Amino acid sequence: MAMGRKGNVRLPPEVNRILYIRNLPYKITAEEMYDIFGKYGAIRQIRVGNTPDTKGTAFVVYEDIFDAKNACDHLSGFNVCNRYLVVLYYQSNKAFKKIDGDKKKDELDKMKQKYGLSTPDIHANKPKS
Repeated sequence: MAMGRKGNVRLPPEVNRILYIRNLPYKITAEEMYDIFGKYGAIRQIRVGNTPDTKGTAFVVYEDIFDAKNACDHLSGFNVCNRYLVVLYYQSNKAFKKIDGDKKKDELDKMKQKYGLSTPDIHANKPKS
């Protein structure tokens, strides 16, 4: 699949081997995902969301970064069961930003409790506009 590469191609920094797919039909199977995404190159792994929070999403990991780029370019907007796929490059810094923020808030609350500090909640008495 990746035969048409040039020797010294520079890819944008967000391009990687892991694709994040949104707007999938809830009933799509991993086999159907292999049929759709496997046309663009060797796939290492597919993870289809199965919890209420992750239904309709999936991760596709390609063996080769150029195959992932090709799939992203061709399948973004692809119609599957009357749903248009949203295909993005996985960005770990965005995926864990909320988790890190919650963790830091918990640590801060523990420190406040440990040292008997209390700070007023700046959002509590804010007038609504």
